[in-house]
Amino acid sequence: MEKIIILDFGSQYTQLIARRVRELNVYCEIHPFNKVPALDAQVKGIILSGSPCSVREKDAPEVDLSLFRKKWPLLGVCYGAQFMAHKNGFEVLPSTIREYGRARITSFQASNKLMAGISQGSQVWMSHGDTISQLSAPFQIIASTETVQCAAYQIEGEETYGIQFHPEVTHSLEGKALIKNFVVNICGCRQDWNSSIFIESTVADLKQKIGQDKVVLGLSGGVDSSVAAVLIHKAIGANLTCIFVDNGLLRKNEFEEVLASYQGMGLNVIGVDAKKQFYDALHNLSEPEAKRKAIGKTFIDVFDQESHKIQDVKWLGQGTIYPDVIESVSVKGPSVTIKSHHNVGGLPDKMKLKVVEPLNTLFKDEVRLVGKALGIDDKILKRHPFPGPGLAIRILGDITPQKVQILQEVDAIFINGLKKSNLYDSVWQAGAILLPVKSVGVMGDERTYENVVALRAVSSMDGMTADWVHLPYEFLADISNEIINRVKGVNRVVYDISSKPPATIEWE
Repeated sequence: MEKIIILDFGSQYTQLIARRVRELNVYCEIHPFNKVPALDAQVKGIILSGSPCSVREKDAPEVDLSLFRKKWPLLGVCYGAQFMAHKNGFEVLPSTIREYGRARITSFQASNKLMAGISQGSQVWMSHGDTISQLSAPFQIIASTETVQCAAYQIEGEETYGIQFHPEVTHSLEGKALIKNFVVNICGCRQDWNSSIFIESTVADLKQKIGQDKVVLGLSGGVDSSVAAVLIHKAIGANLTCIFVDNGLLRKNEFEEVLASYQGMGLNVIGVDAKKQFYDALHNLSEPEAKRKAIGKTFIDVFDQESHKIQDVKWLGQGTIYPDVIESVSVKGPSVTIKSHHNVGGLPDKMKLKVVEPLNTLFKDEVRLVGKALGIDDKILKRHPFPGPGLAIRILGDITPQKVQILQEVDAIFINGLKKSNLYDSVWQAGAILLPVKSVGVMGDERTYENVVALRAVSSMDGMTADWVHLPYEFLADISNEIINRVKGVNRVVYDISSKPPATIEWE
């Protein structure tokens, strides 16, 4: 399978480069700059990412360029471009003014393969504190902006290029065209990687890897685990057993509805009512991390107990997707823990199972495309992301069955309202939060002192950043009125208008 290798120097935009390449139906992989993979005939080109570092720093990230130059087409983006110039003896100096934001290409070589089809005055996105001061042969400047003479270059006699701007961000209006020029016209990629090819090759790999062994997989009702289950089932059939655990923290009627939809897909699914175990584990816990860890441990115990009822299981199937993999092998190791990841760890060690992760090369939107090609119902594929700990992290403070019931009712009104108003598909994630505060209200002729709930709806591509959705005031008014009238124990509704960053999507 043809592929482009992206070497990550720590840029916040590296995943965007990968997404743009994949949008061209070309497979690509991200690897840390200090963990260069084996390079074989399948590799068609190399991209060096940007970085928050400066090439002038003492411990600036480096890679041996002789591994790639003159062997594969090479594209350096921002830091990548500066690094190649720096290694060839050219000065990279601090910019007189930090160049961040929109710029326009004022001159360029239209005949150059990288710049083919780019318009005069094309808008690009700059984000750098250093500038390549000057270049000479064999480096040839192929594009400039008003303030950056060396906005792009090519090394003569080589398919080696550097660009100072970021073509992967949407603010570079012809960035996709430039990336296509490199990936398709320069690297010669065929653009034949798609969902059908992925399914075909993955199912073949799973058959070879698993053989006649048995696999157990934990379903959550979400997109990733559902698509992973159907892929594995397509490869090994009845040798896959899925376990769907009711932790008492799901949405209203979710356990019964999702269980029915799974059985309608032909999967062998065991439903486990473990509400009491989870409520017992959460008793008197208020701190968010403590709640997450209690839920994670309980899930491992319940899942392990149910799995042992199945004889001769040798594999654990998981719905891990590519951003999780990238995070675990990032340039500086896993990011600082803001909150425990909802994917439960500890199972493979405890159960002595080998792990199979059929989706670990895909981004979320690609998982949905694969699911669609597999014929999975839109009710699952278009389902909003839902946190692994469920409503436990949408109830601020301690957890009780009564609080869960209140939040389930509120959440159901909100989500069903979005669907009825045709707003659900335009929102990336929505939910309700039960706050640990009470407020004074008046219902009829009586004074009330009851709970406050917050509604949250965000738009996002992958959850890394998110903006709050400007839901119509009329819709919010109707939903607020319905919640207060129908859910006993709630007398005030507020709407969260915080973006990520600085806030997170969930409140805990």
